[in-house]
Amino acid sequence: MFQDDGLRLEFLLMNENPAELLSDIKKRMDGAFSACKHSLSGLRTGRASSALLDPIRVNIHNTSLPINQLGTVNTPESRLLTIKAWDKSNLRVIANAISNAGLGLNPMIDADIIRIQIPDLSEERRLELAKKAKEYGENAKVAVRNVRKDAMNILKRMEKEVKLISEDERIKYEKDIQKLTDESILEIDTLVSQKSDSILTI
Repeated sequence: MFQDDGLRLEFLLMNENPAELLSDIKKRMDGAFSACKHSLSGLRTGRASSALLDPIRVNIHNTSLPINQLGTVNTPESRLLTIKAWDKSNLRVIANAISNAGLGLNPMIDADIIRIQIPDLSEERRLELAKKAKEYGENAKVAVRNVRKDAMNILKRMEKEVKLISEDERIKYEKDIQKLTDESILEIDTLVSQKSDSILTI
């Protein structure tokens, strides 16, 4: 598969089938959609859920890790999350990451446990969550457009550098790629719109 930061033309030359590029693009764009869907699932607005913390990454020793790799997350009550860090020295860093995630959560350190009381849904909080949903969608659309950009660059190289495809073929594949891009962005917009509506109408 080609990479965002270093296009591997060798992959396509080896297969001698530019149609492989379309299959690869579809998988990459589907991946961006799935990542967005996963992030949106963390925007729970009623009961406490460990999924709320899934999008949050914590920087520990120059490594970005999800919270569930740093401790045990539990929901002892319907509006309470607790995190028991495996390394107590990470408590403050985890709490800060949660506070700065823009999810409207206020973690409190209690001995060796982080407690997060899930707040009632004020109008302000609903707007914050809807804004966060839009942010997740924008990130996913940027990922999709980056895939398109890389694919277009590969097609140009296939035509100009290695003469694997003609100009007409390049134009055809570019249209196919644009169609995939438009479909993926529409799917992301629809997903975000549905999530935002559910947040704002609770």
